[in-house]
Amino acid sequence: MDLRQLEILQAIAETGSFTGSGRKLHVSQSAISRQILLLEEELSEPLFLRIGRQVKMTPTGEALLQLSHRIFDDLKDTVGAITNRTGELRGTLRLAGGMTVCIYVFPPLLRQFRRTHQHAEVRVSAGLSEKSLQELRAGTADCGLLTLPIDEPDFVTIPVLKEELLLVTAPNHPFARRRRIVPADLSGQPFVLFEAGSNTRRVIDAFFLRSGIEPTIVMDTENAEIIKAMIRAGIGISILPYLAIAREVRSGQLFCARIQDEELVRQTGWVYPRTNRVPRIVQEALRSFEAIRDQLRLSPPASLMRPHVAAQPERRGRPLKP
Repeated sequence: MDLRQLEILQAIAETGSFTGSGRKLHVSQSAISRQILLLEEELSEPLFLRIGRQVKMTPTGEALLQLSHRIFDDLKDTVGAITNRTGELRGTLRLAGGMTVCIYVFPPLLRQFRRTHQHAEVRVSAGLSEKSLQELRAGTADCGLLTLPIDEPDFVTIPVLKEELLLVTAPNHPFARRRRIVPADLSGQPFVLFEAGSNTRRVIDAFFLRSGIEPTIVMDTENAEIIKAMIRAGIGISILPYLAIAREVRSGQLFCARIQDEELVRQTGWVYPRTNRVPRIVQEALRSFEAIRDQLRLSPPASLMRPHVAAQPERRGRPLKP
């Protein structure tokens, strides 16, 4: 058994087929099949059940897959420890996050990271929290900046942002002329919302439930840019974090308001596998984030809000007080 065979095993588990793993590793399918056959002969146990063109891992294969993750994690930790001693950070930082984080947080973070670590590579994966957690478990991502809560004992979670969620409409919407907006005003309005199942959507759905609102949802998507385009086109209204709309609100392309007597917020935090030692590349990612956190706009300035609202200074980076 060697590391290349374990790498092939991981690739098959990730792609679901020998053909897919061959494409991922840039080797022929016959070479993949040969290495798996050698492993099965060595262990005297099948590793996969062949079902058409797909394969399903046997319990023996699952056990070997978990072993492979531990081996590669130990290898990465050892290389990281050596790198720590030499002082120069190399390798690839693999970040995972939701679409909003990837658009509005990761660019300044990675700019700061590359400024400090010129020889390190970066890779970003966007998707819902469940997809990011799968990547973290599989070892294809080092850390994620995800909407909380993440209730998984095998992960470390560090809350770092508390973002205000605001009602967002086109500037010519009737709401933009009102001095106050209460929950009952939202009944019957068409909504374009974040995708069902996301933690942000759960915050919004909980607000609808306690307010007795049955929203008319015309579209849901994980992409905040699509939501904003739909709002500008007059398709519907939404509830979005200020971080995603700050530029358009300041330029007058969108209108935002707080909903009276409601504090809608979402928490975002770093998530990474719980290990004996936090890899240096993860530590450096967190350090780069701290360097740019105060640049992030999390709440609107008083000048953009209605007179009836108890306005607060525009918040950048530091979380709202609970």
